[in-house]
Amino acid sequence: MNIKLTKSLAIFDLEATGLSVTQDRIVEIAIIKIAPDGTRTEYTKRVNPERSIPKEVSEIHGIYDDDVKDAPTFKEIVPELEAFLGDADFAGYNSNKFDLPMLAEEFLRAGSSFDLSVKKHIDVQNIFHKMEQRTLIAAYRFYCDKQLEGAHNAMVDANATWEVLDAQISHYEELKEDVDFLADFSLFGDTKRLDFAGRLAYNEKGEAVYNFGKHKGKTIKQVAQLEPGYYGWMLDADFPLYTKQCLRKEMAKIKAQEQSKDDGKSEEERYEEKLNALKNKFK
Repeated sequence: MNIKLTKSLAIFDLEATGLSVTQDRIVEIAIIKIAPDGTRTEYTKRVNPERSIPKEVSEIHGIYDDDVKDAPTFKEIVPELEAFLGDADFAGYNSNKFDLPMLAEEFLRAGSSFDLSVKKHIDVQNIFHKMEQRTLIAAYRFYCDKQLEGAHNAMVDANATWEVLDAQISHYEELKEDVDFLADFSLFGDTKRLDFAGRLAYNEKGEAVYNFGKHKGKTIKQVAQLEPGYYGWMLDADFPLYTKQCLRKEMAKIKAQEQSKDDGKSEEERYEEKLNALKNKFK
C-alpha cells in the first residue's frame, strides 16, 4: 500500500436515478474502507429511491425498478452507513462533482447531522486528468495494466478507483502519500470550493464568494449589500440543500460580525448613521 493513512479512507461510488444532485436519488452505494494498517472492509447496499428509474439510466448501470422496490430507503440505512463510515476521509472517481454532493444531499434529506465537510476528499479523476486526462476504464488499463470488466457496477467501479489511486501514488514521484496532500491536489481548478457543488467558494483572501452567474467572484457580503434579494432567490431556487446550508452559515457569520460592530458603537454614532442613511435616501 503506497498511501500513508493516519485514519481510515472510504473509497466510494454511487449509482443514481440520474445526474441531478437536487432531483435524483441514490439507488446503490458501495464503499471500501481502508484502515491505516491496510485492513479492508466493504459495504454495499441497494437503495429504494422512492421514484422510478428512467429506462435509459437503468441501461447504463443495470439497476431497474424491480431490483430496488423492496430495498431500504436511504433514510433507513443512515444509522448503519454513519457507523460504517465513522471518521474516515473520502476518495472517489469524479466524486467532488457528483458523488459527494449527491451523498451530502441524501444525508440532509434524511435529517442526518453527518458532516462531510470536515472530511478530506480525494478525487481520483482529478488527479488522473491532471496527469493523463482519460476515463476510469483507461485509467485502470494505464495504471493497473488490466481491463476493467463490469464498469458501472458500483462495487466494481469503487474497487477499480481504489486500485488506480494506489497505483497513482507509486507512479508519480511528485504525489505524496498522505491524504491531506492528495485531497488538495485533486481539487479541480484554482478555486477552493465552499460547498460540494462548487456554487460557493473561497477567494485568495479566504473570503466566501459566489462562484457562478452574474455575481461570480463577488463576496457573499458584497452581494448582500448590492442585491439583498439574491440570497433569498438562491434559497428558493433549485440548488442543492448543502449549498443552501453553507450559504445560510455564511450569512449568519456576516450578520454576527455586523452585530458585533454595531454593539461597539456609541449612541451618537448610531444616530449619525441613521441620519446619513435618511439623507442619502431622499437625495
